[in-house]
Amino acid sequence: MPPIDDHPQRYALVNELHARPAAKITAPGVAVFLAIKPAKNASKRDRAADRAHLLALLDRHGAGHPAPDATHHSAELGRYHLKWESHTEFVTYTSFEQGSAERPFDPAGFNVFPEPWLQDAPGTRLTSILFQIEIMPDDRSKMAEKLVDWFVPESLAASYVIDGAAMIASDFRIDRAGHIRMAVFVKPGTGGRRIGRILQRLCEIETYKTISMLGLTRARALSPKMTALDDELSRLTRAMMEPDKRSEETLEALLRISSELENTMVENSFRFGATGAYEALVHQRIEVLREVRFEGRQTLHEFMTRRYDPAMRTVKSAEARLSKMAERAMRAGQLLGTRVDVERSAQNQKLLESMDRRADLQLRLQRTVEGLSVVAISYYAVNLVSYIAMPVMEPLGISRMVAMAILAPLVVGTVWAAVRRIRRHFE
Repeated sequence: MPPIDDHPQRYALVNELHARPAAKITAPGVAVFLAIKPAKNASKRDRAADRAHLLALLDRHGAGHPAPDATHHSAELGRYHLKWESHTEFVTYTSFEQGSAERPFDPAGFNVFPEPWLQDAPGTRLTSILFQIEIMPDDRSKMAEKLVDWFVPESLAASYVIDGAAMIASDFRIDRAGHIRMAVFVKPGTGGRRIGRILQRLCEIETYKTISMLGLTRARALSPKMTALDDELSRLTRAMMEPDKRSEETLEALLRISSELENTMVENSFRFGATGAYEALVHQRIEVLREVRFEGRQTLHEFMTRRYDPAMRTVKSAEARLSKMAERAMRAGQLLGTRVDVERSAQNQKLLESMDRRADLQLRLQRTVEGLSVVAISYYAVNLVSYIAMPVMEPLGISRMVAMAILAPLVVGTVWAAVRRIRRHFE
């Protein structure tokens, strides 16, 4: 094949499909998971701070550093295997340790993260998980007994996954140490990569579930504000039908509400959009587990349907309500704007009619003045002409009165014609 230039991003795009591979985990073992997220503006956070925090942990154990632009990294920290990942709004740390713990869900598993290092974290804990990984016993009752001892039965979700290769269980509650507990029983001979993928899916389910619930808190916080704006919008809409109400004042109030709604939508669009995306990921990750019911217990899918989906519907309802209110305000503003335009057109029409009447009166007055001007000019002109004409007319026996009678029509006609000509010239 002749040489050909590669697209500048060809290798980056292909490698993206193979990024964040699942770790290889053996059973029995202990795993811990930590997700860190800034409380505000997480998507715009300083990622250099995330990297510095990771390097501080690696330097404590003398481990190598990742590439400058890396979004995931794996390292051996003594007896721990660490996996770090950077996401849009958070970073995650997952640590694996072979061998059974002295007691189930021992918080000592988090000792891989020193307390001073945790205090310097560039964010807050979004979630943390303690995993208990054991070999699946032949007797199911033994697993059932452990689940009763480890979890709250009322919230417990347990199921076989990946064609029966493992059984997973969790009550999704925070224990006294501040962690979510998850148990994973795997069949003997199950490959380490498969176990790693199962744990990775569980971490993703818990993380995406938790971060998507931020949309619920945002929706609840917005509810009183939306109710107040909705009441005000309804009041202004009713006021549009009142004939005595000033339309311009109502329009100004509608524009204020519309601007506030648009600003609210802009401020919350990312959170609501992210909530929808994370919700889809939660259900997709559960689906790929291919659950089968264990001992009559609810599955993860059923747990999410009962506890998680209503919260997501609340978020969607708040988002839809906000959008519909903005549309209502816009439609009301358009209708009232049209009404104001019609009222202004009517006012302009009346003003034009008034101006026409004034112009007509002015024209009449002008013509009256012109007539009076003709009379006044003619009066003086007749007297002036008579003084000029009398020396000629007296020898002919024409008296002054007769001369003025003869000259008056001629002078008046001449003055009228002159005034008319001047008016036409200026018109």
